[in-house]
Amino acid sequence: MAHAKRIKTLDILRGLAILGTLGTNIWLFAYLGDLNYLLTFTHNEWWSSADTFWRTLMLALVNGKLLGLLAIMFGIGLELKYRQAQRLGRPWPGMYIWISLILLLEGFLHFTLVMEYDILMSYAVTAMLVSFIVKGGEKVMRIAMIVFAVIHVFFIGFVSLGVLAHQVTADTMATPQAVITLYQSGTWWEQVQYRLSDFWLLRLEALYAIPYNTLLFLIGVKLMRKGAFQDDINGRNLRKKLMKIGLLVGLPLNLLWFVPGGYFDFPVRYLFAPILSLGYMGLIGWLVDKFRSLSLWGFLENAGKMSLSCYVLQNIVCSILFYGWGIGLGGNLNSLTVIAIWIGVCLFQLLFAHLWLRRFHMGPMETARKALTGLLEKGKRTEKSLRA
Repeated sequence: MAHAKRIKTLDILRGLAILGTLGTNIWLFAYLGDLNYLLTFTHNEWWSSADTFWRTLMLALVNGKLLGLLAIMFGIGLELKYRQAQRLGRPWPGMYIWISLILLLEGFLHFTLVMEYDILMSYAVTAMLVSFIVKGGEKVMRIAMIVFAVIHVFFIGFVSLGVLAHQVTADTMATPQAVITLYQSGTWWEQVQYRLSDFWLLRLEALYAIPYNTLLFLIGVKLMRKGAFQDDINGRNLRKKLMKIGLLVGLPLNLLWFVPGGYFDFPVRYLFAPILSLGYMGLIGWLVDKFRSLSLWGFLENAGKMSLSCYVLQNIVCSILFYGWGIGLGGNLNSLTVIAIWIGVCLFQLLFAHLWLRRFHMGPMETARKALTGLLEKGKRTEKSLRA
């Protein structure tokens, strides 16, 4: 049976999401894990200097937005796997659980060896949960979306009330100086030991983000089922609607990031960001429709095809650039320089993906995953034949 044709816009969006995720993480690398530069409890007087303004503006546009887009894209990928299983008559979730477990292992290795803010582990757990929700049908999906939305909004509301009541402050969110020093002058092995010894503390966000990620995964499934990425009049109209609503509603809400004091840090990142994520999705879809021959799309498409490899690669490159065991740029740069480095790393990844896929069919991480999945499938077939 013929394989389903890849949808170009999805690969472009996936590539953009990966590069945009670095737009948030780059500040963690540049300031050696200091969360004060990623939040607005302190260092928030954006009017005081051009340096603070550029950092605040970039974070207002990317912090949580591209991560939200990536979660939606994971949901779309899950729906494509579900359709493939139905098309081939395979049980669901079946092998998808094993694929998710492989992702969990990849995330653990990435967390341990590269950076503590890994998203793959949380996505792996979410993927397993959503695979069973999708199996339950449309009604189960609707109920799950409502339940997880309520849980998520309640949690973010609770944290936001803590900020308003001054129970959540810069001191409670601050990164210990010992950690900053570790990334400034510690060895790579010392950083690995730190991540493992503080595993559960460093994985708290990954755990409490599961309801949020579940909701975004299911939004991705719904969008795919509504035909939002089909190359027809319905798909184009849906993309335009996403663009208009997402930008007109999401952009003003996300600019509340400029309000100093940290009062909107959590609502912007975890409530308002996905609205703008949908706006970005619609905008890119509209631009792809309007300027189909633009060469940039081909580079982004290649990055999207090997998104896992690019995600790991960008974090390895930034570790080398910013941490003390590497070049050691962390803690010594102004905002425009950090933004310039982000652009440079993005261009490097686009070129790397382009050159790699000219020679190979898929990225290195994707190749390893496919090989491991193939071994698992072969083992299951052997087991079934022995039982028969």
